[in-house]
Amino acid sequence: MKRHLALSLWLSLGVALILALGMPAPAMAADATSIVGDWGGTLDPGAQPKKRILVHISAAQDGTLSGTIDYPDQDTSGIQITAITYKEPVLHFESASSLVSYDGTMKKDNSEITGTWKQGGAALSLILKRTP
Repeated sequence: MKRHLALSLWLSLGVALILALGMPAPAMAADATSIVGDWGGTLDPGAQPKKRILVHISAAQDGTLSGTIDYPDQDTSGIQITAITYKEPVLHFESASSLVSYDGTMKKDNSEITGTWKQGGAALSLILKRTP
C-alpha cells in the first residue's frame, strides 16, 4: 500500500512538472508577438546589384519562433531559418543552408529592425521594415 501511494505521488509530481515546464513564459509570448510578421529590406553590396530580402517570422502556440527567407530578385523563396531568437529588442537568426546570419535591434514602435546581415564573410547593414 505504501509503495502504491509513493508511486502515485511521484507520478503526480512528474505530470505537474511536465505541465509546468511546457507552459510558455508570459514574457516570451509578449516578445514573440512583436516580432511575428513579414519584414522586408534591401541589401546594398556596393559593386553588385542591390538585393531585396523578405523575412517571414511566425510563432507556435508555445512561443517557439520559426521563419523563412525569400530573395525576390533571384526568384528564391522559402529558405528555412534554422535558428532564431528574439529577446526584446534583440533579434538573431541564421540559415544554415544559405550560410546567412542576422543580428538586429527592434525600434521601440516595432516598425523596423536595424542590424547586420552576414553572408559569405561579408557583413552588410540591413534595415528590415514591417511589410503589410
